[in-house]
Amino acid sequence: MINQITIHDFAAPELDVYARLTENQLVNRADPAHAMFVAESPLVIDRALDAGCRPISFLMEPRHLEGRGRAVVERCPQVPVYTAELEVLTQLTGFHLTRGMLCAMYRPPLPGLEAVCAGARRVAVLENVMNPTNIGAIFRSAAALNIDGVLLTSAGSDPLYRRAVRVSMGTVFQVPWTYLPEHWPEVLHGMGFKTAAMALREDSLHIADPRLQAQPKLAIVMGTEGDGLASGSIAGCDYTVRIPMSHGVDSLNVAAASAVAFYQLAALV
Repeated sequence: MINQITIHDFAAPELDVYARLTENQLVNRADPAHAMFVAESPLVIDRALDAGCRPISFLMEPRHLEGRGRAVVERCPQVPVYTAELEVLTQLTGFHLTRGMLCAMYRPPLPGLEAVCAGARRVAVLENVMNPTNIGAIFRSAAALNIDGVLLTSAGSDPLYRRAVRVSMGTVFQVPWTYLPEHWPEVLHGMGFKTAAMALREDSLHIADPRLQAQPKLAIVMGTEGDGLASGSIAGCDYTVRIPMSHGVDSLNVAAASAVAFYQLAALV
C-alpha cells in the first residue's frame, strides 16, 4: 500500500530536504550515517534503488501515482510519498527538469579503492573536475564505454550532487567510484595500472597509439576544467596522451574528451 501524504504548503517541513537544504547540508559531514542526496525522475530513482540506496521519502504530483511513478513507489511501501499540486511544486527551482518525481535517499557507504579497482582493466581518474554537469556526463560515458570504475580527487565535485546525478541518468549508481589518496599515481602504479594523462603536449602519444590499448590495466587521467591536469600529475603518469585537434580548436571540454578517450582506450579493447 502506498503511504501517500498530501502537502498543500510549500513551507511544510516535509519539503525541507527538497526545497531548502543545500547540497553541503545534505552531505552532512558531521553525521555521515544520515547524509542524503536527492534523485530525480523515475529512471534515476529506479537505478538508485537497484544499487541498494535507501529511500527516505518521495515527492511528486498526484497524477504521477497513476503513471510510471507508481511502480517505483510500490517498491518502497513504507516510505512516505508526499504529493502536491503543480502550483506548489513549481516553487522548487528546476522542478520541470525532474520529470515530475523526486526521492530523498541516504547516501550509500563509499567502497574502498581496492574494491573499486579489483578486477578492473580500465578506470577513469578525475583530478579536481569541478562542474557537476561534467561529472554527470563523464559517468554516463563511463557506463556506456566500458570503464570499470571512476576515481576522484577530493577537491572535485560530488557525483551525488543533484545535477550530477540527473545528467548521469543514474549511472553514478552503476559505475563503482570512490576518492583517491593524495599520492594517487604511486598508489595506482602499485596496483598494477599504467597511467595515461590526457594533455595536449608536443611529446604526447596519439590516442590511437597501439601501446595504450595493449596495456592490460590502464588508468585514463583527466584534469579540471580550464587548467587541465597539474604538471606534477602529468609528470607522475606513464604516458601523456592527446586527442588531435583541427580547425584551430585547442581542446575539448573534459566531458567530451572523456567520451573520445573512453571509446578509444576502453570500448575498443
